[in-house]
Amino acid sequence: MAGFPGQTRWQHHKSGETSMTIRRRTLLAGAAALAAPAIRTAQAANLVKVGVLSDMSGQYAEASGPGDLLGAQMAAEDFMKETPSIAVEVVGGDMLLKPDVGATIARRWYDLDGVDAIFDIPHSAVAIAVGQVAKEKDKVVVFTAAGIPDLTGKYCTPNQIQWTYDLWSNSNAITRGLVEGGFDSWFFIKPDYISGHVMVKDTATIVEQMGGKVAGMVAYPFPGTTDFSAFLLQAQVSKAKVICLANAGDDTANCIKQATEFGLPQSGVKIAALVYQDYISRSVGLASSAGIIGSMPFYWDMNEGTRAFAARFAPRYHKAYPNYFHAGCYSAVWHYLKAVKAMGVDKAKASGAAAVAQMKAIPVEDPLFGTGYVRADGKHIHAARVWQTKTQAESKGEWDQFKLVATIPQDKAFLPPDVAACPMGKV
Repeated sequence: MAGFPGQTRWQHHKSGETSMTIRRRTLLAGAAALAAPAIRTAQAANLVKVGVLSDMSGQYAEASGPGDLLGAQMAAEDFMKETPSIAVEVVGGDMLLKPDVGATIARRWYDLDGVDAIFDIPHSAVAIAVGQVAKEKDKVVVFTAAGIPDLTGKYCTPNQIQWTYDLWSNSNAITRGLVEGGFDSWFFIKPDYISGHVMVKDTATIVEQMGGKVAGMVAYPFPGTTDFSAFLLQAQVSKAKVICLANAGDDTANCIKQATEFGLPQSGVKIAALVYQDYISRSVGLASSAGIIGSMPFYWDMNEGTRAFAARFAPRYHKAYPNYFHAGCYSAVWHYLKAVKAMGVDKAKASGAAAVAQMKAIPVEDPLFGTGYVRADGKHIHAARVWQTKTQAESKGEWDQFKLVATIPQDKAFLPPDVAACPMGKV
Protein backbone atom coordinates (compact mmCIF):
# COMPACT_ATOMS: atom_id res chain seq x y z
CA MET A 1 0.00 0.00 0.00
CA ALA A 2 1.78 3.14 -1.12
CA GLY A 3 1.16 6.84 -0.95
CA PHE A 4 2.14 9.53 -3.41
CA PRO A 5 5.69 8.92 -4.74
CA GLY A 6 8.33 10.70 -2.70
CA GLN A 7 5.96 11.67 0.09
CA THR A 8 5.08 8.67 2.19
CA ARG A 9 6.91 5.48 3.03
CA TRP A 10 5.35 2.40 4.59
CA GLN A 11 7.63 -0.09 6.31
CA HIS A 12 6.23 -3.57 6.86
CA HIS A 13 7.95 -5.61 9.56
CA LYS A 14 7.58 -9.30 10.28
CA SER A 15 5.42 -8.50 13.30
CA GLY A 16 2.96 -6.66 11.12
CA GLU A 17 4.02 -3.28 12.48
CA THR A 18 3.75 -0.38 10.10
CA SER A 19 5.26 3.07 10.28
CA MET A 20 4.89 6.16 8.15
CA THR A 21 7.18 9.13 7.64
CA ILE A 22 6.50 12.36 5.81
CA ARG A 23 8.19 15.70 5.35
CA ARG A 24 6.77 18.57 7.42
CA ARG A 25 6.49 20.91 4.44
CA THR A 26 4.51 18.28 2.54
CA LEU A 27 2.08 17.94 5.44
CA LEU A 28 1.64 21.67 5.74
CA ALA A 29 0.89 21.81 2.04
CA GLY A 30 -1.99 19.42 2.66
CA ALA A 31 -0.74 16.81 0.22
CA ALA A 32 -0.25 13.81 2.50
CA ALA A 33 -1.45 10.60 0.88
CA LEU A 34 -2.93 9.03 4.00
CA ALA A 35 -1.62 10.45 7.25
CA ALA A 36 1.59 11.56 8.90
CA PRO A 37 2.93 10.69 12.31
CA ALA A 38 5.34 13.23 13.73
CA ILE A 39 4.10 16.77 13.37
CA ARG A 40 6.32 17.83 16.23
CA THR A 41 9.73 16.41 17.00
CA ALA A 42 9.85 13.34 19.19
CA GLN A 43 12.21 15.26 21.47
CA ALA A 44 9.52 17.80 22.40
CA ALA A 45 9.07 18.26 26.14
CA ASN A 46 5.30 17.70 26.27
CA LEU A 47 5.01 14.86 23.79
CA VAL A 48 1.99 12.55 23.71
CA LYS A 49 2.30 9.50 21.46
CA VAL A 50 -0.76 7.87 19.92
CA GLY A 51 -0.81 4.52 18.11
CA VAL A 52 -3.43 3.43 15.58
CA LEU A 53 -3.47 -0.37 15.50
CA SER A 54 -5.58 -1.53 12.57
CA ASP A 55 -5.96 -3.67 9.48
CA MET A 56 -3.75 -1.89 6.99
CA SER A 57 -3.64 -4.60 4.33
CA GLY A 58 -6.56 -7.05 4.71
CA GLN A 59 -10.29 -7.09 4.05
CA TYR A 60 -11.00 -4.38 6.64
CA ALA A 61 -8.33 -2.00 5.38
CA GLU A 62 -10.72 0.21 3.43
CA ALA A 63 -13.26 0.23 6.23
CA SER A 64 -10.68 1.17 8.87
CA GLY A 65 -6.89 1.03 8.38
CA PRO A 66 -5.28 4.03 6.69
CA GLY A 67 -8.47 6.08 6.97
CA ASP A 68 -8.53 5.61 10.74
CA LEU A 69 -4.88 6.61 10.86
CA LEU A 70 -5.71 9.77 8.96
CA GLY A 71 -8.62 10.51 11.29
CA ALA A 72 -6.28 10.26 14.28
CA GLN A 73 -3.72 12.45 12.56
CA MET A 74 -6.29 15.14 11.80
CA ALA A 75 -7.38 15.13 15.44
CA ALA A 76 -3.76 15.58 16.49
CA GLU A 77 -3.28 18.44 14.03
CA ASP A 78 -6.45 20.21 15.16
CA PHE A 79 -5.55 19.76 18.81
CA MET A 80 -2.03 21.17 18.35
CA LYS A 81 -3.39 24.23 16.60
CA GLU A 82 -5.56 24.84 19.63
CA THR A 83 -2.95 23.75 22.21
CA PRO A 84 0.53 24.40 20.80
CA SER A 85 2.17 23.64 24.16
CA ILE A 86 1.45 19.91 23.75
CA ALA A 87 3.04 17.92 20.92
CA VAL A 88 1.32 14.84 19.51
CA GLU A 89 2.88 12.07 17.44
CA VAL A 90 0.76 9.46 15.66
CA VAL A 91 2.07 6.07 14.49
CA GLY A 92 0.30 3.23 12.69
CA GLY A 93 0.55 -0.55 12.93
CA ASP A 94 -0.91 -3.51 11.02
CA MET A 95 -2.12 -6.23 13.39
CA LEU A 96 -2.94 -8.56 10.46
CA LEU A 97 -6.24 -9.56 12.15
CA LYS A 98 -4.24 -11.78 14.54
CA PRO A 99 -4.48 -11.46 18.36
CA ASP A 100 -0.86 -12.51 18.92
CA VAL A 101 0.42 -9.96 16.41
CA GLY A 102 -1.74 -7.21 17.88
CA ALA A 103 -0.61 -7.97 21.43
CA THR A 104 3.05 -8.08 20.34
CA ILE A 105 2.85 -4.68 18.66
CA ALA A 106 1.02 -3.22 21.67
CA ARG A 107 3.70 -4.46 24.06
CA ARG A 108 6.45 -3.02 21.93
CA TRP A 109 4.67 0.29 21.54
CA TYR A 110 4.00 0.61 25.27
CA ASP A 111 7.38 -0.73 26.49
CA LEU A 112 9.88 0.50 23.92
CA ASP A 113 8.35 3.11 21.64
CA GLY A 114 6.71 5.40 24.18
CA VAL A 115 3.14 5.02 22.93
CA ASP A 116 0.70 6.31 25.55
CA ALA A 117 -2.63 5.33 23.98
CA ILE A 118 -3.71 2.88 21.27
CA PHE A 119 -6.83 3.38 19.13
CA ASP A 120 -8.90 1.49 16.52
CA ILE A 121 -8.51 -2.38 16.40
CA PRO A 122 -11.26 -3.60 13.99
CA HIS A 123 -11.22 -7.17 15.29
CA SER A 124 -12.71 -8.13 18.64
CA ALA A 125 -10.33 -10.97 19.51
CA VAL A 126 -7.38 -8.63 18.92
CA ALA A 127 -9.13 -5.95 20.97
CA ILE A 128 -9.51 -8.31 23.93
CA ALA A 129 -5.83 -9.25 23.76
CA VAL A 130 -4.64 -5.65 23.52
CA GLY A 131 -7.00 -4.61 26.32
CA GLN A 132 -5.24 -6.99 28.68
CA VAL A 133 -1.83 -5.64 27.64
CA ALA A 134 -3.01 -2.06 28.27
CA LYS A 135 -4.23 -3.01 31.73
CA GLU A 136 -0.98 -4.80 32.55
CA LYS A 137 1.10 -1.80 31.44
CA ASP A 138 -1.33 0.81 32.84
CA LYS A 139 -1.72 2.42 29.42
CA VAL A 140 -4.78 3.56 27.44
CA VAL A 141 -6.61 1.68 24.69
CA VAL A 142 -9.73 3.03 22.97
CA PHE A 143 -11.63 0.67 20.67
CA THR A 144 -13.01 2.72 17.80
CA ALA A 145 -13.73 -0.21 15.44
CA ALA A 146 -14.18 -3.31 17.63
CA GLY A 147 -17.83 -4.01 18.30
CA ILE A 148 -18.51 -6.74 20.86
CA PRO A 149 -20.47 -5.32 23.82
CA ASP A 150 -18.40 -7.46 26.23
CA LEU A 151 -15.56 -4.95 25.89
CA THR A 152 -17.54 -3.01 28.49
CA GLY A 153 -18.83 -6.20 30.10
CA LYS A 154 -16.80 -9.22 31.10
CA TYR A 155 -13.68 -7.90 29.34
CA CYS A 156 -13.87 -4.40 30.79
CA THR A 157 -10.84 -2.80 32.46
CA PRO A 158 -10.14 0.66 33.93
CA ASN A 159 -7.76 1.28 31.03
CA GLN A 160 -10.10 0.97 28.07
CA ILE A 161 -13.05 2.62 26.34
CA GLN A 162 -15.34 1.43 23.54
CA TRP A 163 -16.03 4.47 21.44
CA THR A 164 -17.80 4.35 18.08
CA TYR A 165 -20.51 1.70 18.31
CA ASP A 166 -21.21 -1.77 19.60
CA LEU A 167 -22.87 -4.69 17.90
CA TRP A 168 -25.89 -4.73 20.21
CA SER A 169 -26.60 -1.09 19.40
CA ASN A 170 -26.44 -1.83 15.67
CA SER A 171 -28.63 -4.91 16.05
CA ASN A 172 -31.18 -3.13 18.22
CA ALA A 173 -31.48 -0.15 15.87
CA ILE A 174 -31.95 -2.21 12.72
CA THR A 175 -34.06 -5.07 14.07
CA ARG A 176 -36.85 -3.15 15.76
CA GLY A 177 -37.78 -1.14 12.70
CA LEU A 178 -37.80 -4.14 10.38
CA VAL A 179 -39.78 -6.47 12.64
CA GLU A 180 -42.32 -3.76 13.37
CA GLY A 181 -42.64 -3.30 9.60
CA GLY A 182 -43.61 -6.96 9.10
CA PHE A 183 -40.18 -8.39 8.29
CA ASP A 184 -40.43 -10.96 11.05
CA SER A 185 -38.51 -14.03 9.82
CA TRP A 186 -34.72 -13.84 9.66
CA PHE A 187 -31.85 -15.86 8.21
CA PHE A 188 -28.31 -15.06 9.39
CA ILE A 189 -25.04 -15.34 7.49
CA LYS A 190 -22.09 -14.92 9.82
CA PRO A 191 -18.31 -15.36 9.83
CA ASP A 192 -17.02 -18.02 12.20
CA TYR A 193 -15.41 -15.72 14.75
CA ILE A 194 -16.44 -14.02 17.98
CA SER A 195 -18.02 -10.85 16.57
CA GLY A 196 -20.12 -12.79 14.09
CA HIS A 197 -21.47 -15.10 16.76
CA VAL A 198 -22.19 -12.21 19.14
CA MET A 199 -24.02 -10.20 16.46
CA VAL A 200 -26.27 -13.11 15.57
CA LYS A 201 -27.00 -13.98 19.20
CA ASP A 202 -28.00 -10.42 20.05
CA THR A 203 -30.02 -9.83 16.90
CA ALA A 204 -31.82 -13.17 17.08
CA THR A 205 -32.75 -12.47 20.70
CA ILE A 206 -34.33 -9.12 19.78
CA VAL A 207 -36.17 -10.68 16.81
CA GLU A 208 -37.69 -13.36 19.04
CA GLN A 209 -38.51 -10.91 21.84
CA MET A 210 -40.55 -8.94 19.33
CA GLY A 211 -42.48 -12.01 18.19
CA GLY A 212 -40.40 -12.81 15.11
CA LYS A 213 -38.63 -16.05 14.32
CA VAL A 214 -35.20 -17.22 13.23
CA ALA A 215 -35.57 -19.21 10.02
CA GLY A 216 -31.95 -20.35 10.02
CA MET A 217 -28.31 -19.37 10.17
CA VAL A 218 -24.99 -20.43 8.74
CA ALA A 219 -21.37 -19.71 9.68
CA TYR A 220 -18.63 -19.51 7.06
CA PRO A 221 -14.85 -19.82 7.40
CA PHE A 222 -13.02 -16.55 8.03
CA PRO A 223 -10.86 -15.25 6.49
CA GLY A 224 -10.74 -16.54 2.93
CA THR A 225 -14.40 -17.00 1.94
CA THR A 226 -15.37 -15.11 -1.21
CA ASP A 227 -18.11 -17.33 -2.67
CA PHE A 228 -21.29 -17.00 -0.62
CA SER A 229 -23.64 -18.64 -3.13
CA ALA A 230 -24.21 -21.80 -1.08
CA PHE A 231 -25.11 -19.76 2.00
CA LEU A 232 -27.40 -17.46 0.06
CA LEU A 233 -29.12 -20.49 -1.44
CA GLN A 234 -29.82 -21.76 2.09
CA ALA A 235 -31.27 -18.36 2.95
CA GLN A 236 -33.47 -18.44 -0.13
CA VAL A 237 -34.76 -21.93 0.65
CA SER A 238 -35.61 -20.85 4.21
CA LYS A 239 -38.19 -18.35 2.87
CA ALA A 240 -36.96 -15.79 5.39
CA LYS A 241 -38.13 -12.22 4.84
CA VAL A 242 -34.80 -10.81 6.02
CA ILE A 243 -31.29 -11.96 5.20
CA CYS A 244 -29.10 -10.53 7.93
CA LEU A 245 -25.40 -10.12 7.14
CA ALA A 246 -23.52 -10.40 10.41
CA ASN A 247 -20.17 -9.65 8.79
CA ALA A 248 -18.24 -6.60 7.63
CA GLY A 249 -16.00 -5.11 4.97
CA ASP A 250 -15.41 -7.01 1.75
CA ASP A 251 -17.44 -9.98 3.01
CA THR A 252 -20.54 -7.80 3.26
CA ALA A 253 -19.90 -6.37 -0.21
CA ASN A 254 -19.53 -9.83 -1.75
CA CYS A 255 -22.72 -11.06 -0.06
CA ILE A 256 -24.68 -8.09 -1.40
CA LYS A 257 -23.40 -8.52 -4.95
CA GLN A 258 -24.12 -12.24 -4.99
CA ALA A 259 -27.55 -11.80 -3.37
CA THR A 260 -28.47 -9.44 -6.21
CA GLU A 261 -27.25 -11.97 -8.76
CA PHE A 262 -29.59 -14.49 -7.11
CA GLY A 263 -32.44 -11.98 -7.43
CA LEU A 264 -33.14 -11.94 -3.69
CA PRO A 265 -33.76 -8.19 -3.22
CA GLN A 266 -35.89 -8.16 -6.37
CA SER A 267 -38.08 -10.89 -4.87
CA GLY A 268 -38.95 -8.73 -1.87
CA VAL A 269 -36.39 -10.11 0.56
CA LYS A 270 -34.92 -7.36 2.77
CA ILE A 271 -31.17 -7.36 3.33
CA ALA A 272 -29.89 -5.97 6.63
CA ALA A 273 -26.16 -5.36 7.12
CA LEU A 274 -25.17 -5.12 10.77
CA VAL A 275 -21.80 -3.46 10.05
CA TYR A 276 -22.46 -1.27 7.04
CA GLN A 277 -20.35 1.46 5.44
CA ASP A 278 -20.81 3.77 2.49
CA TYR A 279 -17.73 2.37 0.79
CA ILE A 280 -19.59 -0.93 0.62
CA SER A 281 -22.62 0.52 -1.14
CA ARG A 282 -20.32 2.39 -3.51
CA SER A 283 -18.21 -0.68 -4.28
CA VAL A 284 -21.25 -2.75 -5.31
CA GLY A 285 -23.21 0.14 -6.82
CA LEU A 286 -26.67 1.45 -6.00
CA ALA A 287 -28.25 -0.92 -8.51
CA SER A 288 -27.30 -3.78 -6.16
CA SER A 289 -27.33 -2.07 -2.78
CA ALA A 290 -30.51 0.05 -3.01
CA GLY A 291 -32.85 -0.58 -0.09
CA ILE A 292 -30.26 -2.22 2.19
CA ILE A 293 -30.69 -1.26 5.84
CA GLY A 294 -27.70 -0.46 8.05
CA SER A 295 -26.90 1.35 11.28
CA MET A 296 -24.23 4.07 11.31
CA PRO A 297 -23.69 6.59 14.11
CA PHE A 298 -21.94 8.93 11.67
CA TYR A 299 -22.48 9.75 8.00
CA TRP A 300 -20.54 12.45 6.21
CA ASP A 301 -23.69 14.29 5.06
CA MET A 302 -25.47 14.51 8.44
CA ASN A 303 -24.85 18.18 9.16
CA GLU A 304 -22.54 21.13 8.52
CA GLY A 305 -19.87 19.81 10.90
CA THR A 306 -19.69 16.38 9.28
CA ARG A 307 -19.63 17.89 5.80
CA ALA A 308 -16.79 20.23 6.76
CA PHE A 309 -14.78 17.30 8.14
CA ALA A 310 -15.39 15.28 4.98
CA ALA A 311 -14.22 18.18 2.82
CA ARG A 312 -10.89 18.22 4.70
CA PHE A 313 -10.56 14.43 4.84
CA ALA A 314 -11.26 13.45 1.23
CA PRO A 315 -8.32 15.22 -0.49
CA ARG A 316 -5.93 13.31 1.79
CA TYR A 317 -7.62 9.91 1.40
CA HIS A 318 -7.80 9.06 -2.31
CA LYS A 319 -10.75 11.47 -2.62
CA ALA A 320 -12.92 9.20 -0.48
CA TYR A 321 -15.24 10.57 2.20
CA PRO A 322 -14.89 9.35 5.80
CA ASN A 323 -16.96 6.52 7.24
CA TYR A 324 -17.91 6.07 10.88
CA PHE A 325 -14.72 4.21 11.80
CA HIS A 326 -12.61 7.06 10.42
CA ALA A 327 -14.77 9.62 12.22
CA GLY A 328 -14.71 7.54 15.40
CA CYS A 329 -10.92 7.58 15.44
CA TYR A 330 -10.90 11.36 15.07
CA SER A 331 -13.51 11.80 17.80
CA ALA A 332 -11.83 9.43 20.27
CA VAL A 333 -8.32 10.84 19.80
CA TRP A 334 -9.69 14.38 20.15
CA HIS A 335 -11.42 13.51 23.44
CA TYR A 336 -8.33 11.72 24.76
CA LEU A 337 -6.17 14.76 24.03
CA LYS A 338 -8.72 17.01 25.75
CA ALA A 339 -8.38 14.77 28.81
CA VAL A 340 -4.58 14.95 28.63
CA LYS A 341 -4.77 18.73 28.53
CA ALA A 342 -7.18 18.84 31.47
CA MET A 343 -5.04 16.63 33.74
CA GLY A 344 -1.58 17.52 32.48
CA VAL A 345 0.75 15.54 30.23
CA ASP A 346 2.87 14.13 33.07
CA LYS A 347 -0.12 12.70 34.94
CA ALA A 348 -1.69 11.33 31.75
CA LYS A 349 1.51 9.53 30.78
CA ALA A 350 2.06 8.22 34.31
CA SER A 351 -1.24 6.29 34.45
CA GLY A 352 -3.47 5.12 31.66
CA ALA A 353 -6.24 4.34 34.14
CA ALA A 354 -6.11 7.93 35.37
CA ALA A 355 -6.31 9.22 31.80
CA VAL A 356 -9.35 7.02 31.11
CA ALA A 357 -10.96 8.25 34.33
CA GLN A 358 -10.46 11.82 33.11
CA MET A 359 -12.07 10.92 29.75
CA LYS A 360 -15.09 9.72 31.72
CA ALA A 361 -15.16 12.84 33.85
CA ILE A 362 -15.44 15.40 31.06
CA PRO A 363 -18.38 15.58 28.62
CA VAL A 364 -17.92 14.49 25.02
CA GLU A 365 -18.54 17.13 22.39
CA ASP A 366 -17.26 17.26 18.83
CA PRO A 367 -18.68 18.08 15.39
CA LEU A 368 -18.83 14.43 14.28
CA PHE A 369 -20.64 12.58 17.07
CA GLY A 370 -22.18 15.56 18.80
CA THR A 371 -22.65 15.47 22.56
CA GLY A 372 -22.39 12.43 24.80
CA TYR A 373 -20.45 10.97 27.67
CA VAL A 374 -18.29 7.99 28.60
CA ARG A 375 -20.15 5.71 30.97
CA ALA A 376 -18.51 4.25 34.09
CA ASP A 377 -17.99 0.89 32.35
CA GLY A 378 -16.15 2.55 29.45
CA LYS A 379 -18.96 2.77 26.89
CA HIS A 380 -19.16 6.02 24.91
CA ILE A 381 -22.86 6.89 24.93
CA HIS A 382 -24.25 8.78 21.93
CA ALA A 383 -27.14 8.63 19.49
CA ALA A 384 -27.48 5.74 17.01
CA ARG A 385 -28.91 6.11 13.49
CA VAL A 386 -30.51 3.78 10.95
CA TRP A 387 -30.01 4.40 7.24
CA GLN A 388 -31.40 2.98 4.01
CA THR A 389 -29.37 2.94 0.81
CA LYS A 390 -30.85 5.20 -1.83
CA THR A 391 -31.92 4.10 -5.28
CA GLN A 392 -30.09 5.38 -8.33
CA ALA A 393 -32.97 7.75 -8.99
CA GLU A 394 -32.79 9.19 -5.46
CA SER A 395 -29.03 9.71 -5.41
CA LYS A 396 -27.74 13.13 -6.48
CA GLY A 397 -24.09 12.15 -6.80
CA GLU A 398 -21.36 9.59 -6.20
CA TRP A 399 -21.28 10.08 -2.43
CA ASP A 400 -25.01 10.63 -1.93
CA GLN A 401 -25.72 7.11 -0.73
CA PHE A 402 -28.13 7.06 2.21
CA LYS A 403 -31.33 8.46 3.64
CA LEU A 404 -32.00 8.58 7.36
CA VAL A 405 -34.67 6.17 8.55
CA ALA A 406 -34.52 6.63 12.32
CA THR A 407 -32.49 8.24 15.10
CA ILE A 408 -32.26 6.36 18.38
CA PRO A 409 -31.54 8.76 21.26
CA GLN A 410 -28.53 8.04 23.41
CA ASP A 411 -30.63 6.89 26.39
CA LYS A 412 -32.07 4.08 24.24
CA ALA A 413 -29.15 3.32 21.95
CA PHE A 414 -27.12 0.99 24.20
CA LEU A 415 -27.73 -1.77 26.70
CA PRO A 416 -27.61 -0.72 30.37
CA PRO A 417 -24.34 -1.53 32.14
CA ASP A 418 -23.78 -5.19 32.98
CA VAL A 419 -22.78 -4.64 36.59
CA ALA A 420 -22.46 -8.36 37.26
CA ALA A 421 -19.85 -8.68 34.50
CA CYS A 422 -18.22 -5.28 34.97
CA PRO A 423 -18.47 -3.81 38.48
CA MET A 424 -17.23 -0.47 37.11
CA GLY A 425 -20.65 -0.07 35.53
CA LYS A 426 -22.17 0.58 38.96
CA VAL A 427 -23.10 4.23 39.38
